[in-house]
Amino acid sequence: MNNRRRTCALIDTSVLINFLAIDQAGFLLLHPHYQFVLTGHVRYEVTRFYPEHYDRLEAILSSGEIEQIRVDGPEELEIFVALTALSRFGVGECAAIAAAVHRGCAIAIDDRAASNHIHRVFPSVSIETTQSLIVGLIDADLLTVNIADEFKERWEKQHRFRLPFASFKDVLKRH
Repeated sequence: MNNRRRTCALIDTSVLINFLAIDQAGFLLLHPHYQFVLTGHVRYEVTRFYPEHYDRLEAILSSGEIEQIRVDGPEELEIFVALTALSRFGVGECAAIAAAVHRGCAIAIDDRAASNHIHRVFPSVSIETTQSLIVGLIDADLLTVNIADEFKERWEKQHRFRLPFASFKDVLKRH
């Protein structure tokens, strides 16, 4: 396991699947700022809704670089139940949010409605997205703009995930 001091970040299914879908989840392990953690609920969503990526997820979990946790403490469960009662978010999102809030971690999530809810209700939680994680990797010289643009193209063509710009170069100019 890498000894760099990194902040914990709960990873939601949306971000995790983006990296698994293009077989690039290894970049999550390299991220300079975050040590990713996932809940059993997120693992379940990947297994149920994206079974074609199960082997890739299992390989990452077996490496020990991404830890799976349970949402089971009273405070976490209280947040989880309140979020699921809203019927607006999936169980993976609810579990990731509850764990991030309770444990003081960041969250990696692409769902805009969930992000807006987090900003409103839990403003101290730092939110990352697939886009911001890629920018962090580029800034740390762990990924080139050209490779990031290849990822973006593969997401659009193979995975129906679209980012609202032509190239990561455009994002870095504003960054």
